[in-house]
Amino acid sequence: MTTLTVRISTMDDANARLIEAARRAEAGETVEADHSLNFNSYDSMHKVLAPARLAIVKALAGQGALSIREVARRVERDVQAVHRDVTTLINAGVIDRTAEGIEFPYETIHFEYDVSAAAYRP
Repeated sequence: MTTLTVRISTMDDANARLIEAARRAEAGETVEADHSLNFNSYDSMHKVLAPARLAIVKALAGQGALSIREVARRVERDVQAVHRDVTTLINAGVIDRTAEGIEFPYETIHFEYDVSAAAYRP
């Protein structure tokens, strides 16, 4: 099963994961490809993966390539608005554009991040 993992992490965290994978590969271990998107904050993740855009991803999941017009029909939204959201999702690497249309090339999406309580300052 191919999974897209969405993370909130620093560049240092991403580099550490890359270095560890390289170390394991050099040691002869099998290292599976990690299809992931890394964001530096919840806000930056939410800008790309807002609820309306996640609805597009859900509409595409397991469907193969669909036209933007068909996706707009399935999410019950205006074609132009869906086109803008699709462009954002393509640019972020969440979905792909093919000759047949647009598609979500993964079977699942997994969110991996921690939320810490912020100190309240009146």
